[in-house]
Amino acid sequence: MTTFKELGLNPDIIRGLDDLGFVEPSPIQDKAIPQILESKKDLVALAQTGTGKTAAFSLPILNQIKADGRELQAIILCPTRELAMQISADIKTYTKYYKGVITTPVYGGERIDIQINSLKRGTNIVVGTPGRVHDLIRRKVLKLQTIKWVVLDEADEMLDMGFKDDLDVILEETPKARQTLLFSATMSKSVSNIAMKYMKESNEISVGEKNVGAKNVSHEYYVVQARDRFEALKRILDSLPGVYGILFCRTRRETQEVADKLKQAGYDTEALHGDIAQTQRTKIMDRFKKKYIRLLVATDVAARGIDVSDLSHVINYNLPDQNEAYTHRTGRTGRASKSGVAVTIVGPRDTRRITDIEKIIGKKVEFKKVPDGQDVCKKQMDEIIAKIENTEEIPAAKDKYFEEFAEKLSKVKKEDLINYFVNDKFSHIIDAYKNARDLNANSKAPNSQRDEIETAALKIGFGKKHGVDVKVIFGFINASRELKGVEIGKISIMPEYTIFAVEKERSEEVKQVLSRTRFKGKNIVVTIVSNDSIAKSTFSRNSGGGGGRRNDGSRNSGGNRRNDRERGDRKSNNNFSGRSGSRKRKAFKKAQ
Repeated sequence: MTTFKELGLNPDIIRGLDDLGFVEPSPIQDKAIPQILESKKDLVALAQTGTGKTAAFSLPILNQIKADGRELQAIILCPTRELAMQISADIKTYTKYYKGVITTPVYGGERIDIQINSLKRGTNIVVGTPGRVHDLIRRKVLKLQTIKWVVLDEADEMLDMGFKDDLDVILEETPKARQTLLFSATMSKSVSNIAMKYMKESNEISVGEKNVGAKNVSHEYYVVQARDRFEALKRILDSLPGVYGILFCRTRRETQEVADKLKQAGYDTEALHGDIAQTQRTKIMDRFKKKYIRLLVATDVAARGIDVSDLSHVINYNLPDQNEAYTHRTGRTGRASKSGVAVTIVGPRDTRRITDIEKIIGKKVEFKKVPDGQDVCKKQMDEIIAKIENTEEIPAAKDKYFEEFAEKLSKVKKEDLINYFVNDKFSHIIDAYKNARDLNANSKAPNSQRDEIETAALKIGFGKKHGVDVKVIFGFINASRELKGVEIGKISIMPEYTIFAVEKERSEEVKQVLSRTRFKGKNIVVTIVSNDSIAKSTFSRNSGGGGGRRNDGSRNSGGNRRNDRERGDRKSNNNFSGRSGSRKRKAFKKAQ
């Protein structure tokens, strides 16, 4: 067994690690620390979230940094402010006895003047998000000419979030003689491009296989119709007493709606998304880490950088837009040698994606039935019994009232006590599930069912005479990140107006997004048309069917198109004004 002492780290750093109880390095630490200490070559390190990457790059940098000075020597770039704060806090704990190292976190959502003053006083290490670092460079406050180490932490996440342009500017500002350390959970094409462009001759290390799921996480999925998704979620949660985890939703609106409905139903939960102010976000995260909140409902962007080591579950209310993002979501549980469970709720038409995800994570995703009332009650009872059985012996109370109460209870029949206990604890669950219907869709495995999707027809006041064609309609949908994955059915283009079908469950969302869009300088007026033949069209998602298109762009076997381009590289070539690529990027940065 290798220990940190054997890796050649400074004794004062070892003292700090001893206080933290760190003795044996994790696999990524065991491989990366000697490489960074002994070689000046760049390094590409691939390891899943939660495997100890922060110590893997920060400890060897700290071991070599010139302390007691004010010269900036290292910059660590990461995707979110939470991660920036976490890395900065970790470095401070590592240097408890290694005095003189100054670390400054910089990120959006906080007053920039305070961060500017900190930088002007001098610092050795800057930990920041690409957007804020770029801003400070542009203001000529942050100068990187003395940098010796550049760390790109969660490189794939930064590129997914549209930070490519910022990274280009930052890396161009650093000396050519720097050592670049790239840490990532996946090796996507965009990450490879960054490595080829900005890294000289480099070593590569990998813990486990590339792009695979976390070792200690088991995976399961449930198949339900869209209308039953929330009810299925409640049953799953009720069957998981003691759950402590993150529930991922697709959009900010969905995140807030699901969190509000869960709170109304009595669950300890809060929403976390880009519209949440930083002060409120900090309070929510503090309560979540203290387990006052048991379930955090979050978007992918808002959840990036969350560092909680003992989550029991990650729940996907919907599958992520890109299959590779599933790895990032589920990697937030099963950390620090603990086990975790990844739960996913899918519709019948999405089951084929489960097979694709299994290939990515290198594991089986087990099909599960949504529990019925009897299953839920049994799970709840088993949990309480387990708590009683695992509770250490409690000394008997000496209070005279307790003795009197115990004496009276001794005269009550055991069966009556059990009946009272069960009724008191579980009557509300029994009543709630008394007439509960089966929520399971008729699908037991990927590709097992041809699914008919209920649709709605939308009408816009532009037609052929205004230059509308099929490409324009798809352009409206494709231009909005909020409408990723929307199914589009039959399209009827008339001289004065156009009617087209979309999946009914997202029709209101499409209407609201398009109502904020302009075409040829005019606002688009959208109405939902009832009793129209267009609305009766259906989509088919089996391997032999044609049917609708999906706003997520390569063509699949059913005639649909899937667009897997990186978020930062998305561009619109349509002749209408909507949210441009740069505005999207700004929106994502604001969410950080």
